[in-house]
Amino acid sequence: MPYCVRTIYNAVIVKPPHYRYGLLGKQLAALEEREGGIDQFTRAYETFGVQRRHDNSLVFFEWAPAAEALFLAGDFNGWDKFSHRYTKQPFGKWELVIPAKADGSPGLEHGSKLKVVVHTENGERLYRISPWAKYVTQQENARVYDWVHWDPPEPYTPVHKRPDKPRSLRIYECHVGIASPEGKVASYSNFTANVLPRIKDLGYNCIQMMAVMEHAYYASFGYQITSFFAASSRYGTPEDLKRLIDAAHALGIVVLLDMVHSHASKNTEDGLNRFDGSDSCFFHAPPRGQHSLWDSRLFNYSSWEVLRFLLSNLRWWMEEYRFDGFRFDGITSMLYHHHGIAVGFSGDYSEYFGLQVDEDSLVYLMLANHILHTLYPTCITIAEDVSGMPALCRGVEEGGLGFDYRLAMAVPDKWIQILKEFKDEDWDIGNIIHTLINRRYGEKCIAYSESHDQALVGDKTLAFWLMDKEMYTNMSSLVPMTAVIDRGIQLHKMIRLLTHALGGEGYLNFIGNEFGHPEWLDFPREGNNQSYHYARRQFDLLEAAKHLRYVQLYAFDRHMNLTEDAYGWLAAPPAYVSTKHEEDKVIVFERAKVVFIFNFHPTRSYQDYTVAVEVSGKYTIKLDSDDVQFGGHGRLDHHTEFFTKPQDFNGRSNVMQVKGVLLYQFLI
Repeated sequence: MPYCVRTIYNAVIVKPPHYRYGLLGKQLAALEEREGGIDQFTRAYETFGVQRRHDNSLVFFEWAPAAEALFLAGDFNGWDKFSHRYTKQPFGKWELVIPAKADGSPGLEHGSKLKVVVHTENGERLYRISPWAKYVTQQENARVYDWVHWDPPEPYTPVHKRPDKPRSLRIYECHVGIASPEGKVASYSNFTANVLPRIKDLGYNCIQMMAVMEHAYYASFGYQITSFFAASSRYGTPEDLKRLIDAAHALGIVVLLDMVHSHASKNTEDGLNRFDGSDSCFFHAPPRGQHSLWDSRLFNYSSWEVLRFLLSNLRWWMEEYRFDGFRFDGITSMLYHHHGIAVGFSGDYSEYFGLQVDEDSLVYLMLANHILHTLYPTCITIAEDVSGMPALCRGVEEGGLGFDYRLAMAVPDKWIQILKEFKDEDWDIGNIIHTLINRRYGEKCIAYSESHDQALVGDKTLAFWLMDKEMYTNMSSLVPMTAVIDRGIQLHKMIRLLTHALGGEGYLNFIGNEFGHPEWLDFPREGNNQSYHYARRQFDLLEAAKHLRYVQLYAFDRHMNLTEDAYGWLAAPPAYVSTKHEEDKVIVFERAKVVFIFNFHPTRSYQDYTVAVEVSGKYTIKLDSDDVQFGGHGRLDHHTEFFTKPQDFNGRSNVMQVKGVLLYQFLI
């Protein structure tokens, strides 16, 4: 591992590789000394917020260091702002006990609405939601959310154990609210009944759930969190989400949560901002505590109570809902004081180990990964980082940050750039290959050709880039394909398989894109008259019209995943690329003892094409993009056998002649 370099004016301070691990060690030692270790410290959700004791009395506990007084108001006391006062405790803590009723039942009924009334030193009276609230709801046409006491008499009890950690991670990125063809917010129950079976059929073994943590603004795509411990009530109840995850586990599918600890909504009445009346509390005071582009607040990761809050938040989702891991959003913003704003990264180590690195945030991420992997050995963590931070996916004991995977974010950007800027005959094959294999050795990547980012309004899906308006009129298999549709369908399959096989150690697909979802994604907002037209997934294109070619793209995506499941190339070492021929537009590589052959040439097919392979013997076709069931033309005989002969060629020990390397086609 490289030495850590810090630049001060013209001086360079070089720190040994164990420097970052030393920072983590100090934090762990402090946790052991002050809190008795990581287990108790990360269970603060069992103390803060509201807790029901064995005698059915209720204890309310908050951290509000700048407050002068705290009161509790709600349905239970007729919204009396002064009748139930918290008692001040050391270190800015506040406590209130509500005894059980005379009949022994809880002092507060399940479903009661509540507010914390905060009195500040400036004489303000503020109405707040507890940062530890487990359920919040919004009345129709209301401006803010309500804190709802969630203590159901019959909570959902999981039945199925967590699945084993997949060796090959095939991720289905999804959003519950858009997971229906109907123009409305879809539900957890709909997802459980109608989407989970589809994901299983497609061969994905992991779902990554977006926008689950409660967010007041639906169009934020779930990235402006207001209540960190609450599952979004838009889609149903906490018990509905628990049932969904349990059903996924029954199908052998692991479930990841899109975790947003990089920032928080600036909302005050239903968010964390100014909870105790101060401009800091959970955040750095301005300007450090404000993100200029996201218009949101930034956590103070050096604060002991903020660490308690965030680490307990991770534990809560693992324990209460039985998620299997997290995709950490916005890591670049956390790692650097400049938050990646107007900064380009060249890969020079001075960009990653200088004073611009926010060591408090860095140590928090190391601490989070260490705790998660210690307490939950099968936990999966994925980092969204555009900077290329070295050792992001190496163990903390090596001075790394401890993530299992990082997103290969350059790959989808490359595909969109190619489709926007280049004619087919001008594609730079070498540049495509470089983008797909350019990753740090020993650090696993999740490859994808498109995610939710590429589908957002202002852009469009890969299929729509390829076929655009012809998708509205020419997707029927009952009539011959137009040139645009033919090209689009073939390239859609090839781009996805090339990314799948060459781009990383895991693969991700965004909901609906497996069948070439048209258009783009846009949530209801003032700018579109609150329309849900583009905030849905048109699964009816598959189900109501079997003659549409979306069915063929779906079938290909399914076979692609099932073929990977059989051969395991995602879990195999990186591929050996033997051919990247610019004039022929042909790519050949081997991975997991499978030979991949792609012809991206728009007008040429090849007979008896010489292919280099390392393993001698007989080869047969296992997946062919020209198969009729995948929207191809069926020009290859799948019973053909290909035999090698010894010959050094393109760095391999054997060659074989492949008949029928067709334009816009690949075979393995």
